[in-house]
Amino acid sequence: KMEKSTNLRWRLPLICFLWEIIMIILFGVFIRYDEESDAHWVEFKKENNITSDIENDFYFRYPSFQDVHVMVFIGFGFLMTFMKRYGYGAVGFNFLMAAFGIQWSLLMQGWFHSLDYSDGKIKIGVESLINADFCTASTLIAYGAVLGKVSPVQLLIMTLVQCTCFAVNEYILLNLLLVRNFTIPAQSLLLFFFLIILFIFLHLFIYQPSFIITKVLNNFVLIKNSLAAWFSIGTIFLWVFWPSFNSAISNHGDAQHRAAINTYCSLAACVLTTVAMSSLYERKGKLDMVHIQNATLAGGVAVGTAAEMMMSPYGALIVGFICGIISTTGFYFLMPFLESKLKIQDTCGVHNLHGIPGLIAGIVGAVTAASATEGVYSRQGLTNFFDLEGKNEGRSISQQGGFQAAGMCVSIAFGVVAGTIVGLVLKLPFWGDPADDCCFEDEVYWKVSGQNTPGEWELLRKQLRLGWKEGGDTVFT
Repeated sequence: KMEKSTNLRWRLPLICFLWEIIMIILFGVFIRYDEESDAHWVEFKKENNITSDIENDFYFRYPSFQDVHVMVFIGFGFLMTFMKRYGYGAVGFNFLMAAFGIQWSLLMQGWFHSLDYSDGKIKIGVESLINADFCTASTLIAYGAVLGKVSPVQLLIMTLVQCTCFAVNEYILLNLLLVRNFTIPAQSLLLFFFLIILFIFLHLFIYQPSFIITKVLNNFVLIKNSLAAWFSIGTIFLWVFWPSFNSAISNHGDAQHRAAINTYCSLAACVLTTVAMSSLYERKGKLDMVHIQNATLAGGVAVGTAAEMMMSPYGALIVGFICGIISTTGFYFLMPFLESKLKIQDTCGVHNLHGIPGLIAGIVGAVTAASATEGVYSRQGLTNFFDLEGKNEGRSISQQGGFQAAGMCVSIAFGVVAGTIVGLVLKLPFWGDPADDCCFEDEVYWKVSGQNTPGEWELLRKQLRLGWKEGGDTVFT
């Protein structure tokens, strides 16, 4: 068996330089400004009888873009800083993946959604930036499942493949199945699709029998209580900005307004049931910060597909109520089961925060779409919302609900195939991933001041082996 080497002095610079040079070439060939960001905007205004620059899409979309951008670079990054010896890796590698991901996503989504066939160019504007952030966010969510166990080279490869898969799957749902509400790709079906990807490649290349030592090590690298507020910053940023996440590229007017309201209500309800279940599961009623940090966000995921629909505020509260219960229960019962029985190790509990709530969102979206009536939407509102006189002409409302459900099935099938490919590629031994007893450690890939000597680390690992074999509750400082 090939010995693992984490020395990335040549591999990481090579892949970073190579891929950025490729990005520059591809951007030079394909990417151009759209009519609202090009210098020809002045002429465009005259031709379309636009009287003010305030009608430029930038002024509608940029506030939401700022919120989503903060979620991608701060929210997801700090959400994963709960291990005191893996803070650099959590934030730094999140930064690296996001910076590469938004570039590749602009290209992939441009080729599938905004390619101008008259000149072969991709025209980008502020909405393109939001879509690229959404696509990249799905990869950052996936990172949470393999946090501390992979090299930056593997993460860049994972970003490349997953952004590609995301764009292809999105194209199938939007352009072939004409699934409604996939203008917001942060939603259920694609997130559930990435859940399947995670399960497949985690099983293929992450779990090893000797990982049992790392599981013990992981128990002793959790951040101290005094610094808990630090990693909770990620949760707060995500929670506050999730209404923007779900409404960022909705149609102007009532749909965007409604998406923000529904998400707002669902998130609020989710917090209360998360706190209730966390207290209920502990013998003395104490709260688990892992639950509060993660499960409180599940309501935003679960309401996603139906966020623009007329589900009513109380319906959004019900969705959040249910998700708080299910997500917290997943963290308490499902994570240990998956690790002990199925050998699936999910560092950040992605399947509880995004996977199961994503499945719920797919069901909620299908049911809400199938139950839409003229009495709720009005005749014109129903026609406009479901585009019954456009691409969806000839479909009934119940048929549209069926296509919503079909989109979920397609995503699951697509995820199984793509996940297998990702897993097999990342399982190759020359990507520089850490050995089992070196996981969850910044010093493997980062220059860390005041780090332990090799002798001190070896002593710690011997103590951990002894503590695990004896079943003791030894505490290391």
